[in-house]
Amino acid sequence: MAWRSQLGKTAIASAAVFLTVAVGACSRPATQSTADSAGSGPVRIAVGIDASYAPFFVADQKGLFADAGLNVQLVQFGRGGEAVDALSTGQVQIAGSSDTTTIAQLRQNPALRAMYSYEASGNYIKVVLRNGVDSAAGVKKMGIVPGLSQISTDKYLEAQGVRPESVKMITATPTDMPALLSRGDIDGYVLWEPWPATALSQGTGHVVARTGDYNWLYHHWAITTQPWLAAHEDTARKVAQVLDKATQLVESDPKAAAAATKSAVNVAEDQTVTAIEEIDFGVENLTAKDIESAQSVVDFYKKLGALTEQPDLQSAMLADWYQKSAQ
Repeated sequence: MAWRSQLGKTAIASAAVFLTVAVGACSRPATQSTADSAGSGPVRIAVGIDASYAPFFVADQKGLFADAGLNVQLVQFGRGGEAVDALSTGQVQIAGSSDTTTIAQLRQNPALRAMYSYEASGNYIKVVLRNGVDSAAGVKKMGIVPGLSQISTDKYLEAQGVRPESVKMITATPTDMPALLSRGDIDGYVLWEPWPATALSQGTGHVVARTGDYNWLYHHWAITTQPWLAAHEDTARKVAQVLDKATQLVESDPKAAAAATKSAVNVAEDQTVTAIEEIDFGVENLTAKDIESAQSVVDFYKKLGALTEQPDLQSAMLADWYQKSAQ
């Protein structure tokens, strides 16, 4: 997905920007048309451009949506916040999005609804430090991408006994991070693949932790809006059932999933295979525990001053929706 680039007013200004355009685990602009299809046209599903979206690519390539009687178009977005924004305007009807990105957008769009989780991981997002910097104690500057990267960075520093506000946060895109690291402009970053692997291959950094090492897991949710869901619940249920099957295929045949991902977004197949080893794919109901975890994200945004009001998580997160809809 930097609010403390220069602390103080800059922090709040950056946070406000993020709440308008939050960033997920992606890094390039949209590559397909996003014309409104809220009527009788295809169901457009917003996806990112990395291996974490493998189930969508598998479902599309293997014709699973068509087999379920669905006319689906996958629409690629480079930023998670762009995909969530597209829901608000009816450009897409469903999106895959990290929990942190979705929660950040609730202020702008309280009609957002998270239906279920389709992946979670404490291994996919890694802490990379510059060669010569061996621990958080030596960190002076961290590169961050607002959202998931930002909160993962804060939690890493706090777990290591370092006050996040004592570290200068440098906002950049994921693609910028390896170059910033190699020049010494930052001491590290916390990001998803392939950016940790890039630092390793360039010989400029090393992985010192994964988010699970400090009890922080990210989740990807399938999200929509309440008006669309109310009118198309049967369609939404069929999409969930297809993704359920697709996540099982990803787990059982990583090589085939890697081939589908490469075909869709040109990610190297070995990177996708590694990602599948690090991500737990599977359609799961949202539960009270997930709502509790989401509240910790809200508390993080409030701490920064980016949120002043409590979003209605009970309404936004449809606990047990998949279980109920599958009956």
